[in-house]
Order: sequence, then structure tokens, then C-alpha cells
Amino acid sequence: MRAREFKLPAYFANRVAVYAALILFALIFSLPFYWSILTSLRPNDQMFTQQINFLPTNVTIEHYRKVFTTIPFWSYINNTAMITVLLMTTNIVFCTLAGYAFAKIDFVGKDLVYRIMMLSMMLPAAVLVVPQFLVIAKFPLLGGNNILGQGGRGMVGSIWGVIAPTSVSIFNVFFIRQYYLATPNDIAESARIDGAGELQIFLRLYVPLAAPAIATLAVFCFQSGWNSFLWPVIVLQSSNIKVITQGLAAFTFNNTTDYGPTMAASLIATVPILIIYAFAQKYFVQGIALTGMEE
Repeated sequence: MRAREFKLPAYFANRVAVYAALILFALIFSLPFYWSILTSLRPNDQMFTQQINFLPTNVTIEHYRKVFTTIPFWSYINNTAMITVLLMTTNIVFCTLAGYAFAKIDFVGKDLVYRIMMLSMMLPAAVLVVPQFLVIAKFPLLGGNNILGQGGRGMVGSIWGVIAPTSVSIFNVFFIRQYYLATPNDIAESARIDGAGELQIFLRLYVPLAAPAIATLAVFCFQSGWNSFLWPVIVLQSSNIKVITQGLAAFTFNNTTDYGPTMAASLIATVPILIIYAFAQKYFVQGIALTGMEE
């Protein structure tokens, strides 16, 4: 008798193929990160060799020690954390309020204001650098400026100068508004009939409903604030305040790069983002999946 042929069910075979492809792509995309770890643990004399070794031979933590002894890296981390937390707070508070207003409240000129905001998203970020700098430099009654914004430096050289232009993001307002559009209007109508105020409706009913979107927004804001480089360099260039991305650039001088400390500092800077994403991954995926679904 002929042996009975064994055939995998089509569904199972498809699942195996999908997971195999996902594992392959995960290995490919994680290779640069793994190579950064190897570089940060290798001695300088083994940094550039003819043979490619994917396993460490001589491990050293000298590069990590150099990160904290060459530059005040802890100070850079503290400054970056302060800026990032303030940016997260202002964006979550103001953008959720604005998103709710544009989605659930009817007021005069709502559509016009919203369209103008959307048009501003089409401007490249580099175009806004000079106008934003002039605004914070000429801000009245701050940094030695008079009521006309003259005579001082405004917010240039301070953390507030970094935070002010990015305290509210048009994209974040758009993102939260799209999520609120997917929530039912009947909840607000019932609460209004019962005598609830608009702020009460927002805080007690719609904020809990938007928890996945707010968590996603927090991840976006944290990543943006933690990785920002150009604007802090422009605003803080005349002060002793530095952020973590400027610390990474400190290991490049005279057209040469000290790769060991650079990789070590990059990995240290990456850890907070990985931790935030690991804890907020569930809400992040849910928020992305539901945003944009209108009722």
C-alpha cells in the first residue's frame, strides 16, 4: 500500500509563511541595532577589521564610561527629559481640547479655522525656523525685552524657547479630532440634556473613551521631544543648556567620529523610547487602528 500523503491545511501553511516572513524581516531590521550594541562593546583596536564577527570576543564597557566622563551626559539627559515631559503635557492637554472642539462642538468659523490649520501642515518645517526664532527672540517682556520686544534675547537660550513653538502640534490636533469623530454624538447629547457642562462632558466621558488615542499621542510627543536636534541647537546655542542629541554630536570632531562612545550614547538614548513603547504598545496599536474611522 502506498504511504498516505501528508498535507498541511492551507490555513496553517499560510500562517507559517506569514510568520516566517515576519521573523525574517524582524532579523533584517534589528541587525543595525545589534551591530550598534557590538560596536559599543568592542575595543577600539577591533572596531574595523577585515573579518565580520557577529559575536563579541573581547567585551569592554570603556565606551560607556567615556560617555559620562567626557561630557556631562547626565545633565543632557535631565534637560531632554524636562523638555520632553513639558512637550507631552502641553500637547496632550491642548491638542485633546482642540480635537474635541473641532469634532463635537459647533461654533462660528470652525470649518474655516480647521482648513487654515490643515493648510499650515503643508509648509516644510525648515520654512518655519526663521519666523519661529524671530517670535521667541522678540517676545515682549521676557529675556530683557521691553513691551515692543526690543533690547533683549526673549526666550533664546532657555528651555522655554524650545518648548513654546512645539507646545501644540497641528498634526496632533488632527489626529485626536479623527478619533473623536469615531465616537458617538449621543453620549454628549444625553449629558447636555442632564445639565452637564461642556468641560464636564469632555473630562468624564470623552477623555476615557480616547485613552488609546491619548496614549498614542503621548508616544508621538515623547519620540519627537526626545529625538529633537535642530531646534534645540538653534535656540540653545548661546547657553550652557544642552540636550541629549547634542551630546551624541559631541563625539564627532575634526571630521572624525569616535564610534565606540557614539554607539554607546545612542543606545543609552534609545532605551527610554523602547521602554515607553513597550508599555504603551497595546494602546498605540489600538489608537492607530481606530483613528480615522468615522461613525
